[in-house]
Amino acid sequence: MDEKRPVLITDVTLRDGHQSLFATRMITPDMLPIAEKMDDIGFHSMEVWGGATFDVATRFLNEDPWERVRLLKARMPKTRLQMLLRGQNLVGYRHYADDVVEAFVEKAAEVGIDIFRVFDALNDERNFVTAFKAIKKTGKHIQAAVSYALTERRLGGRLFNLAYYVAKAKTMESMGADSFCIKDMAGIISPYDAYDLIRALKKEISIPVHLHTHYTSGMASMACLKAIEAGADGIDACVAPFALRSSHPAVEPLIVALSGTDRDTGLDLTRFPEINDYLEGLVQKYMQYTDTTKFSVIDIGVLMHQIPGGMISNLVSQLKQAKALDRINEVYEEIPRTRADMGCPPLVTPTSQIVGVQAVMNVVAGRYKVITNEVRDYFYGMYGRPPARVDEIIRKKALKGYERGEKPFDSRPADILEPELQKARDALKGISDNMEDILIYALYPATGMEFLKKKFAAAEGESSAKNG
Repeated sequence: MDEKRPVLITDVTLRDGHQSLFATRMITPDMLPIAEKMDDIGFHSMEVWGGATFDVATRFLNEDPWERVRLLKARMPKTRLQMLLRGQNLVGYRHYADDVVEAFVEKAAEVGIDIFRVFDALNDERNFVTAFKAIKKTGKHIQAAVSYALTERRLGGRLFNLAYYVAKAKTMESMGADSFCIKDMAGIISPYDAYDLIRALKKEISIPVHLHTHYTSGMASMACLKAIEAGADGIDACVAPFALRSSHPAVEPLIVALSGTDRDTGLDLTRFPEINDYLEGLVQKYMQYTDTTKFSVIDIGVLMHQIPGGMISNLVSQLKQAKALDRINEVYEEIPRTRADMGCPPLVTPTSQIVGVQAVMNVVAGRYKVITNEVRDYFYGMYGRPPARVDEIIRKKALKGYERGEKPFDSRPADILEPELQKARDALKGISDNMEDILIYALYPATGMEFLKKKFAAAEGESSAKNG
C-alpha cells in the first residue's frame, strides 16, 4: 500500500454551512457550547468567518463580528481558524481602497484568523495584490481560490476549460499563494471533471490543492471522492445537520468512506454524535430562514441552468416586488444572455447580484432599457477584467453619460480609489477611535453606523446602570 496521506478536512459548519442553509443567522452564543468539542476533532482548519457573516452580524444580529473570532479562538486554540475574503471586496460588495484592505487583514490576523481564503468574482488576480501583500506581512496562510464557472454543462469549451484553471493556479502560486482552492459556489463541478482538474493542477503546481463545493446539484460527495482519487490535498465539509441541500457534503460519511485507505482522514467518528445532537437541537430555531418549498435535497434546476440557489432567491424577491413572478422562466432564459453580454463572469457575490438584477430589468422593462449603476460600474472596469470579451454595443450604451467617463478603464480597479480610512475616522469622531469600529463603518457606512450607535448606546446604558 502507498504511504498514507490523510485528506485534510476544512470544516465549514460555522460559516458557509449556516450561511447556505440559514441565511447566515447563526449567533455566536449558539457556536460557543460546541467550540471546544469541535476543536478536539482534529480538523485541518475551521472556516468561521468572512463571506456574509461580517455584514449579517452588524446588520441583523447586533453582534460585533470581531468579537466572534476572539471568542472562538479562545475556545479553539488547537485548530487553525479560516475566513473567506473577497479580495479587494473584503467582506463587502464593492472594491475598497488599499488602506482599508491592509488595515482589515492586519486586524483579522490579530483577532485570530490563521488562513485567508482569497477569491475574486471575476478571477482577476490583480484584485488579490494588496490582500496577498497584507497577509504575507502578518505571516498568515494565503489560500488563493478560483471561482469555478462553466459555460457548458461540463468543464470545457472556449473559456472555462482545463487550461484556464491551470493558468490561474500557476499565476496565483507565483504571486505567493501557500495553497490553492477550487471554489465551486454553485455545486456544479461533476465528479469526472473534478478528477481531471485536480489531476492537471497536481501536475502543474507544487502547493496543496483543495476542493470547495456545494451539495446543491447532488454531485458534491461524488466530486469530493474523485478529487481525492486524483490527489486533492483537502476538501471542505460540514457536520451532518448543517450539510447537504445548498450547503456542503457531510463529513461523517466521508470519514467512513476513506477509512482504512491511504487517504484515511484520521478523524474519529465517535467524537461526532454529541456535536450532531447539539446542532440538531438548533435547527428548529433557524428553520424560518431556510427554503422549505421543496422536499427534495437536490436542486435539479442548477444541473440545467447553473444558477446558484442564493441567486434564485434574490430573483424571486425582485420579481415579486415587480409583480412579475410569473415571468421567472423568462429570467432563467435571459440570465445566460446577460452574462454573455458581460463577458461570462462567474456567478458569485457580487457578480451574481449584478447579472441577476440586470436580467430581471431586461425581462420586465426590455433589454437594457434600464441599466443599473452596478452594471455601469462593471462595464467601466470597477470590478476588474471580465473572463471574456463583453458586448461592445451594450458597454457603449451603459457608459453613455457615465460619471467616471465613457471610455472603459483597464488597470487594477483599486488604483483609482482614494484612501478611505481617514474619512471613516472622521465620521466616527466622538463615537470611537478603535480600528475595529472604524473598519465596520468603512465597509458599511449606513448599516455600520447604525450598529455602532446601538453598540455604544448599550455600553453607555450598562455603565450608567453600574454607576447608579
